[in-house]
Amino acid sequence: MPELPEVETVKRGLAPSMEGARIERLELRRPDLRFPFPAGLAERACGQRILSLSRRAKYLLIDLEDGATVIAHLGMSGSFRIEKAGDRELPGDFHRPRSKDEKHDHVVFHLEGEAGALRVVYNDPRRFGFLDLAERVALDLYPAFRDLGPEPVGNTLSADYLARRFAGKAQPLKTALLDQKTIAGLGNIYVCEALWRAHLSPTRPVGTLVTATGKPTKALLALTEAIRAVIMDAIAAGGSSLRDHIQTDGSLGYFQHTFCVYDQEGEPCRTPGCAGTIERLVQAGRSSFYCRRCQT
Repeated sequence: MPELPEVETVKRGLAPSMEGARIERLELRRPDLRFPFPAGLAERACGQRILSLSRRAKYLLIDLEDGATVIAHLGMSGSFRIEKAGDRELPGDFHRPRSKDEKHDHVVFHLEGEAGALRVVYNDPRRFGFLDLAERVALDLYPAFRDLGPEPVGNTLSADYLARRFAGKAQPLKTALLDQKTIAGLGNIYVCEALWRAHLSPTRPVGTLVTATGKPTKALLALTEAIRAVIMDAIAAGGSSLRDHIQTDGSLGYFQHTFCVYDQEGEPCRTPGCAGTIERLVQAGRSSFYCRRCQT
């Protein structure tokens, strides 16, 4: 599933074409994806100018001029592509197969912008993604956003905040970080990478990162900085481009070439001076990759 940096990459790729454009028609080629489309979605969007694109956790937000927001989730295999009118070629060089079968083009935004007519097509072979509609003033009450924690690159993520969340708890660190109520949008790949950078074991109880007076330890301070850094590095590199994920211009991101632990089972640990080997264990049904020697 695309993680936060991938969705941020999609947002940045779509924004130049979509922001300021008018939706001439929203074409829904089936009644549903993971969920049924909200009643009146196509009619509500028709004729609306797109004010801005933004992101909350792993959700893409498309703000319309009438106060509505289209909420998009890519699911497992969803992706957007931009097509000029009359040009059905996908731009860019593809390193891995991507669906070009029109039967997987489930949603089409027919837009008119400064550059003329274009189409933004949502393709999703597995149909685990979805589109929804909400009023912008009530987005904080949207079910998926209501209990979300702070963004991993936002100012509200701090070691003090994590100390308050972790104090007195025995939950494994990896599991706690994947809880979207703790940090919004932080997924399996980047949790593994951040824990490696901070030299912390995924099985370590979270309460051990908090002092007896409720303050963050040096290890928790290091983890907070590692989370920010790994997410920012991935965004700068264009995301991880695993399996079906691809940028909107057709090119792949390259952060996967810098993975130090994720999917590196059996490889030597890259920590300078460490003679350990990357191992894999399963926690709550998810694969954790770590070095037993330097992550404690």
